[in-house]
Amino acid sequence: MTTVYENAAVFTGDQHAPIGEAVAVDSGRILAVGEASAVLEIAGDSAQRIDLEGGLLAPGFVEGHTHMMMLGQTLDKVQLRDCTSLEEIQERLALKRQEQPEAPCVLGSGWMFDAIPGERPTADMIDEVVSDVPVLLDSNDVHSAWVNTAALEAMGITEATPNPHGGEIVRNGQGQATGFLLENAAIEYAWSYLESVTTDEDRDRFLDSAFRVYLENGVTSATDMAVGETEAATFRRRLERDGRLPFPVTAHWLLRPTGDPTRDLAAVARAAEVRDQFADLAGSEWFRIVGVKFILDGVIDACTAAMRDPYVDGTHAGPIWSFESAAPVAVAADAHGLELAMHAIGDHASEIALDLVAECVRVNGPRIRSPRIEHLESVTDETIARMAGLGVVASMQPVHCDPAIMGNWMTVLGGQRAESGFPWQKFRKAGVHIALGTDAPTAPHQMSHNLFIALTTRSALEPGDSSYHPERAFTPAQALGALTHTSALAGGFADGIGRITPGGRANLVVLDVDPFSDDQDRLLEAQVRATFVDGEVVWRNTDSVVDG
Repeated sequence: MTTVYENAAVFTGDQHAPIGEAVAVDSGRILAVGEASAVLEIAGDSAQRIDLEGGLLAPGFVEGHTHMMMLGQTLDKVQLRDCTSLEEIQERLALKRQEQPEAPCVLGSGWMFDAIPGERPTADMIDEVVSDVPVLLDSNDVHSAWVNTAALEAMGITEATPNPHGGEIVRNGQGQATGFLLENAAIEYAWSYLESVTTDEDRDRFLDSAFRVYLENGVTSATDMAVGETEAATFRRRLERDGRLPFPVTAHWLLRPTGDPTRDLAAVARAAEVRDQFADLAGSEWFRIVGVKFILDGVIDACTAAMRDPYVDGTHAGPIWSFESAAPVAVAADAHGLELAMHAIGDHASEIALDLVAECVRVNGPRIRSPRIEHLESVTDETIARMAGLGVVASMQPVHCDPAIMGNWMTVLGGQRAESGFPWQKFRKAGVHIALGTDAPTAPHQMSHNLFIALTTRSALEPGDSSYHPERAFTPAQALGALTHTSALAGGFADGIGRITPGGRANLVVLDVDPFSDDQDRLLEAQVRATFVDGEVVWRNTDSVVDG
């Protein structure tokens, strides 16, 4: 049956005709979009008509950068993002331990550096309230782990334990681990320990939870930006169980530097092998590995992002991958047809990222590519111009510049650098395509909050008048396009995903707010009325006029 959805602002994702009045859907595909009279004529008299009663009908959001299993797991953890003091953090940890006295460990997520005295957490701060079981707390950016003494012991970290390549076990003057693990040390020890106490049943539940909360927020496609063996196996189990996923997912295989060129190249070969294995599975269109992910540097809050000039305190972190170590790996990945995604927050790291893209072109020759740089929080004008020339997508996250979480970020950068971050308007002016995502769980996964910050540069966590350079904000069409069509292109999606176009898949979202005409503050309370995948209502609000 053909169904016509009308009486809402229709954002099509088409830059030439971005706004319509109605959409007709038939057999999971878009039949027509445009003026209501024209759509109704194409749909015919027998079409079912649904009055959306205002609001917005748009392509389903395409989550441009996420970590789905980690998001699902984080939903089970003690939430610490809104804690403003060590005492608040300790209270929540103690309460969690009281509520779950039989739990083998306590897990938390989202702590802010601003809440920690001296901005350097230690194990004894946690030991004061929970000392009998391991406690592992992910930082807000998920690039650091804060653990207690029991966790250090469980992970086998001693004075003799070496720092892993690209990471640091922070130590005191006596050489003892303090309980603060940076970058690859967090991955090598904290995450590996967590993996050892997690079951496949847990992992399946985490993935199910991530799909659920994304559908509730109008997401109908996502790019998972750091998969490995465990994540791939979990997606595979879901495909084998159901023959499909709740919505299509593309993924980038995480490459971690080992210091051994042979092992690094073997990781690329493995990424290509797993990609090809998934391509042979039934339901392969629902999950595809499209590229690899390099984490070139850390984060500004921990002073581990690779900057041209030192931080205010004199810290001058180097990259996690140097150009020399990453170049042969990137060239090999490119030769396998794997797209490059490169985490680069600091201005020096983004220079390395572009050098890697240029090296791939030099060695492997010109072809259609879709390289992307993730985050780009502090970046030079020269780098932006080079990105335009090389066709590199800027993958950015408005929720990372929520003014409520930028205090420490601005302090450690200092001066003009602190006022020059997240230069969205410069990317637009240079002609660089911008894809928007949330990087959940490093930031809230709610797409309406991401959209609100993109439109206003104001805080969604602590609503008020404070903003971070509103002259850089997006227009509604620019922001919605970056949250749908551009994110789809950057993520390797096709078949009409990210647009409402005749013949394309009917992956749609209905919001009760129209950002083109309503007060933008309404986005903070926006409700998803319904989410569609292939024309089927896969989630609906209980008050929705859309039948499910």
